[in-house]
Amino acid sequence: MCQKRAIFKPMTEAERQDLKQKCGGSWKLVLRFLLAGEACCRRENSQAIAGPGHSIAVTSKGVVYSFGSNSSGQLGHGTTEEEWRPRPIRSLQGIRIIQAAAGAGRTMLISDAGQVYAFGKDSFGEAEYGVQGTKLVTSPQLVESLKNIFVVQAAIGNFFTAVLSREGRVYTFSWGNDARLGHHTEPNDVEPHPLLGTLENIPVVQIAAGYCYLLALACQPSGMAVYSVGCGLGGKLGHGSRTDEKHPRLIEQFQLLNLQPVVVAAGAWHAAVVGQDGRVCTWGWGRYGCLGHGNEECESVPKVVQALNDVKAIHVATGDYTTFVVSEDGDVYSFGCGESASLGHNAIADGQVCSLLFLSIFQYLQIWLNLSSYRHLPTF
Repeated sequence: MCQKRAIFKPMTEAERQDLKQKCGGSWKLVLRFLLAGEACCRRENSQAIAGPGHSIAVTSKGVVYSFGSNSSGQLGHGTTEEEWRPRPIRSLQGIRIIQAAAGAGRTMLISDAGQVYAFGKDSFGEAEYGVQGTKLVTSPQLVESLKNIFVVQAAIGNFFTAVLSREGRVYTFSWGNDARLGHHTEPNDVEPHPLLGTLENIPVVQIAAGYCYLLALACQPSGMAVYSVGCGLGGKLGHGSRTDEKHPRLIEQFQLLNLQPVVVAAGAWHAAVVGQDGRVCTWGWGRYGCLGHGNEECESVPKVVQALNDVKAIHVATGDYTTFVVSEDGDVYSFGCGESASLGHNAIADGQVCSLLFLSIFQYLQIWLNLSSYRHLPTF
C-alpha cells in the first residue's frame, strides 16, 4: 500500500528504511503517516491561499495564478505592478506546483519534485513592521539552500519561515537567536536548520505558522498529536499558560478531549484544529470572537466549538482575527472580525458563528487564510 502513495514512490530504499525507523519500525505506521499527510489536504489538490494583500491559486494540474498587491514582487510576474485579476505565473511553465504559502510581501511555492521557489521580499524572517528584506525578487527563484531537501510544505510566519520534508522533518529559517526555535541563528540566516527537540524523531505531516509561533501535526505510534513552539502570548501554544516554548511541546489537551487531530491552522494570535470525528477546537486570543465560543476571552488550551456540534468539519483556516470551517457537505462557516464584510456576510455581530452562502468552488478547493500585516497588535 505504501508504494501506491505519491510521496513514497520516488524514495530510495535507504530513505524508506529511515522513514520506517522514524515511524517506530512499522510499515503500518508508515502508511498512516502517508495517509495523514494526504488527509490534511496539503498535496495534490487545488488550493486558494489568501495572503495579507495578495492571493495565490494553484490548480489540480499545478498551474499557479496570483493577484492583488505586488509592492514587493510577491505575485511573481517580474514586476511590482498590482494585478486585480488572477494571472498565471508564466515563468513556471513546465513546473508542477503542489503547494503554496503566502506571507507579508512574500510567496513560496513547492513543486512535485520537492523544490522550493520563493519571490517577493528577499528574506526568510520578517522583522517587525516589515523593515527587513529590502531586496525584491519579482520572479520565482529556486531556493538553493533547500536543493538537497525534498520539501512538501512551507509555512511563512512573522520573523521566520518553516518547511517540511517528505520524511516528516521540520526545518526553520531565521528567528533562532536566543534559541527561540531550538537553535541559535541570525535573523538574516538563509540556511535551513532542523527543528530540535522532541520532533527530531517523530514524523510531522503538517505545519502551520502564526505570529511568532509554529504548530506541527505529528504522527506518533499512539496516534496523531499537535506540538507547538515559540511565543506563548494569548495562550496560543495551547499548554494552559502564556509562557514561551523554545522546543516543540506536546499539546496534551487533545488526549483529554479524546480527539484525534487531522488538520491544524495557525492564525496571528489564535489556532484551530479539526478532529477525525469532525469536531473543531480553537484556542488563543479570542478578540472579535474569533474562537467561536460566544465571547472574546482567551483560551490557553484547545476548546471544542460547541456552536458547530451538529457540523462534521473536514478543514479549518485561520486569519488575523477570523476563522473559516468547511464541512463534509461543502458548507462554509465563519466567525470572528466582520470588518469590511470579511466573514462573507452582510451584517453580523463579531464572534457569531454563521454559515456562508457558498459556491461549489469550496467543495473542491482547499482554503487557507494567511496572516495579515498584524495591524491590531494585542496587549496582554
